[in-house]
Amino acid sequence: MKLNPLRLKTLYKYIGNEIWPPLAASLAVFVFIVLAARIINISEWVVNHGVRLSQMMGMISYLLPSMILFALPAAVLMAVFIAFHRLSGDNEIQALKSSGIGLYQMLPPVVLISTVCLAAALFISLLGAPWGHRSFKDLIFRIAQSKADLGIQERIFSEPFNGITFYVNGFSPEGRKMQDVFLVDRRDPSSTHTIVAREGRIVSWPESRTIAVRFKDGTVFVSGRKEAGVRTIRFDAYELSIGLDDIMPALTARQLSPKEMSFGQLTRLLEDRKEKDSGYHEALMEMVERFSVPCAVFLMGIIGVPLGAQLRAGGRLVGIVVSFVVFLLYYLLLAGFRSIGETGVVSPAVGSWIPVFFLLVGCIWLLRRAARERTINILDRFFPVQET
Repeated sequence: MKLNPLRLKTLYKYIGNEIWPPLAASLAVFVFIVLAARIINISEWVVNHGVRLSQMMGMISYLLPSMILFALPAAVLMAVFIAFHRLSGDNEIQALKSSGIGLYQMLPPVVLISTVCLAAALFISLLGAPWGHRSFKDLIFRIAQSKADLGIQERIFSEPFNGITFYVNGFSPEGRKMQDVFLVDRRDPSSTHTIVAREGRIVSWPESRTIAVRFKDGTVFVSGRKEAGVRTIRFDAYELSIGLDDIMPALTARQLSPKEMSFGQLTRLLEDRKEKDSGYHEALMEMVERFSVPCAVFLMGIIGVPLGAQLRAGGRLVGIVVSFVVFLLYYLLLAGFRSIGETGVVSPAVGSWIPVFFLLVGCIWLLRRAARERTINILDRFFPVQET
């Protein structure tokens, strides 16, 4: 039967309007759940490290792209599932089939929305998420710098960093210069370093995200926990390095991690790194996942069609449960093959695509069964249709 193009356009618009609202709501809910898990750590930084509210909001905004990328596959799946589950539950799919419109003819609006989400995921994966990770670390470094400046006061014992106590007779914030410095470094559990110097200056290197204190004309006293004596070292110049681990241990990284690198930087890293060690595999895995995860977003949307069309019982709760289970299985596969790929047992170029391959096979199998009106036995067992 030849269908009226205007009729199909109306149908596509109708199905699209069924998908967009739950997509926005699902994405907001999933991002909120992920954010709630991270906000606990950020709140600890506010309490323990004096992070301002504006800096806290900056942290959240920088983490948002990676949160959206993580939540997008589940949100797309849930939105399409809920839309087609509603159409199936109200017998609208049966009515459409009786009027000559098959399941495959209902796919174009889903394909369009899934393609838009794929493009969004690809943009976030290639540009947004690396920028967010990099900006987040840079913000932490700026917090570390300001903490060093604000934490040091003249003729007062202060501890701007964990395990490092300062006492200075004079301090100039403009030049970051200290006069008559007394410093105790207890970061090493096996020994304590006490530094007495005529002058000190705080210096920083944003590129490597490190801070250091340069001393002039002083003495270092080293006392070991298991040693009876104290070693004395005279110096004209001495430098004490302070990393981000001394202010926020979970964020130690003097070099860009693969998650922070642009696609070009990852490519150059892989070209320069001839030795295929764990770092090489990690970088290759990150590069491949920037394409495999957006493909998974697209397939999640398509899978939602047969799943939603086949289930008619249980209401929206069924959509939430089934979508979460499929999403969980995908991420368990992704995490598992990521761990295996980083060891080199399975090539990262192959391992990152295996979860997508399973989604593709499942998508084709479910669509063919749904188009032939064959039920999915395992779903019927858990969500039987109530006869009236």
